[in-house]
Amino acid sequence: MGILLKIFLEPLPLYILLLCCLMTICQGLTADGEALVNFRTSIISSDGVLRQWRPEDPDPCGWKGVTCDSKTMRVISLNISNHKLKGPISPDIGKLDQLKYLELHYNNFYGAIPPELGNCTELQGLFLQNNYLSGFIPTGLGNLSKLQILDVSSNSLDGSIPTSVGKLTNLVNLNVSSNFLAGPIPTDGVLSQFGSTSFLGNSNLCGKQINKLCKDDIGNQQPAGSQNEKRNSGRLLVSASATVGALLLVALMCFWGCFLYKKLGKNDAEGIAKDVSGGASIVMFHGDLPYSSKDIIKKLETLNEEHIIGAGGFGTVYKLAMDDGNVFALKRIVKLNEGFDRFFERELAKLGSIKHKYLVNLRGYCNSPTSKLLLYDYLPGGSLDEALHEKAEQLHWDACLNIIMGAAKGLAYLHHDCSPRIIHRDIKASNILLDGNLEARVSDFGLAKLLEDEESHITTIVAGTFGYLAPEYMQSGRATEKTDVYSFGVLMLEIISRKRPTDASYIEKGLNIVGWLNHLTTEGRQHEIIHENREGVEEETLNALLSVATQCVSLSPEDRPTMHKVVKTLESEVMTPCPSEFYDSGSD
Repeated sequence: MGILLKIFLEPLPLYILLLCCLMTICQGLTADGEALVNFRTSIISSDGVLRQWRPEDPDPCGWKGVTCDSKTMRVISLNISNHKLKGPISPDIGKLDQLKYLELHYNNFYGAIPPELGNCTELQGLFLQNNYLSGFIPTGLGNLSKLQILDVSSNSLDGSIPTSVGKLTNLVNLNVSSNFLAGPIPTDGVLSQFGSTSFLGNSNLCGKQINKLCKDDIGNQQPAGSQNEKRNSGRLLVSASATVGALLLVALMCFWGCFLYKKLGKNDAEGIAKDVSGGASIVMFHGDLPYSSKDIIKKLETLNEEHIIGAGGFGTVYKLAMDDGNVFALKRIVKLNEGFDRFFERELAKLGSIKHKYLVNLRGYCNSPTSKLLLYDYLPGGSLDEALHEKAEQLHWDACLNIIMGAAKGLAYLHHDCSPRIIHRDIKASNILLDGNLEARVSDFGLAKLLEDEESHITTIVAGTFGYLAPEYMQSGRATEKTDVYSFGVLMLEIISRKRPTDASYIEKGLNIVGWLNHLTTEGRQHEIIHENREGVEEETLNALLSVATQCVSLSPEDRPTMHKVVKTLESEVMTPCPSEFYDSGSD
C-alpha cells in the first residue's frame, strides 16, 4: 500500500503543473487583450505594427506598444503613435479601465472620439492629435479626474468645448487647436487657466482666453458656457442616433474582422494570388522591361506576408524580386467602385508617361477584377522618415542637402513641367524615398489629383498628413501648388532640425514645427531650430536653407515662392547646379 502511495505522490507536482497549464489555456486571452483585439479589428490598414497582436496569447503584455502593470498584468499604457493606423477608434478601448496613457497621435484615425473613453478613469495622458477625427469632444471626458494632458489638436472636430472639461482639476496641458470648434470657450474650472495657444486655429471660437468677444444674434455679448448647452442640445438627437449607428457599425466590423482573421489567417498577400488567378492583364510603360506578362503574373502569385515592406494610405506595398535579380515595389490598391477602372486607367496612362530622375518611376500595372497592382522601381534606401528618425547617424549634412535638392526638383517638375500639372497634396518625409546613394525621389505623386483646369489648378479633395498641411488647406480643403510649397517647407524644417513636425517638444507647448519656428523668429533665435550636429556646414548655407524654408511656410500663400524659384535659389545659394534631371527612355 505504501509503495502504491509513493508511486502516486511522486509525480504529483507534475500533475499540478499540468493542471495549471490547462487552466491557463482554458482561460484564454484576458479581458484587456480581447478589448485590444477588437480595437485591432477595426483598423483597416497600418504599417504592420499590429501583426504581433495574437489572440492566442494569454495576455497582451508582450504586444508592441502595450505596457502592463507587473503585478496585476492589466494594461496601463498603449502607445502606437505614428504607425499609419487607419480606421475608427473602437469603443472597446473604454474597457481598459486601468489605462493611464493612450497615445494614438500621428495616425489616420477617423470618425468620432468614442464616448466610452470616459470609462478609463485612471487616464493621465490622452494623445489623439494629428488624425482625422470628427464630431464632438465627448462630455464624458469630464469623468477623467486624473487626466493631466489632453491633446486632440489637428483633427476635424466641431461643435463646442464641453463645460465638463473644466472639472479636470489635474489638467495641466490642454490642446484643442487646429480643429473646427465653435462658440464660447467655457470659463468653468481649469478652462479659465489656459491661454490662446490651447485654442489656435479654431476661427469660430470666442471667449476671454483668446481675447475675442462672444456675441449673440442681437449683437450683445454672450456669456461663455450658456451657448454651449444650446448648441449641443440642438444636435443631441442626431448625435445620439449617429453614435448608435457608429457602434453598430463597429460591432459589425469587429465580427467580420474576427471571421476574416480565422478564415484567412491575416494573410493579405493571399488577396494578390486571388487577384491574378481570377484573370489579370499587364500594362507596361516605356517598353524597357524584358519580362512577359506571364513572367510577372507568375511572380505575383508567389508573394506572401513576408514580402510586405510597407503600407500607406493608398495600399500595401510588397517587394517583388524577379529571377534576373531586378527588384521592384508593388503597391496593391483595392478597387472602390464600378468607375474605378475607367478613372485609374486614364490617370495611370498619364502617369506612365512621366519619367524623371527625382520621381519614383511607375513601370506598369496589373489590372485584375478586384484590384490594381502598381509596379514601381524599388528604392533600397527606404524612406526619408526612416533615415531621419531611425537611422539618423547615417545621414550626414551633405546627404541632407542632396535630398532637399532632389525633392525640390521632383516637385518642381510636377508643378511646372507636367501637362496637366500635378499637385502632390501629401508631401512628407515618408513619401520621399532614397536610392542606394541616398538620392531622393518623390513617391505617391501618381495617386494625387491631376488638375485638368489650366486656369485655377485647384482641387477640393482633402488629403495629406497633419503637421505638413498648409493652414488654408486645412480650413477650406482647397489645394494649390502653394499648399505643396508649404508642405515642402515643413519637410525642409524637419530635415534641418531632425524632428518630426509634431514632435512632443513642440506639442507640449501647443505648437507644431512651424509655430515653433515663428516663436523663435520673434525672439531672434530662429537658428536654434537647426540640429546641433552641423559640423562642416558653412553658416551661409544654413542661413540660405532656413531662409528658403521660412518663405515656404509663410502664412499667406502669395508670399510663398514657386517650386521653380525654390530650385533656383537652392542651386545658387546652397549647392552647385546638378546636370541632367531627366532619364532617357532607356537609361535605366
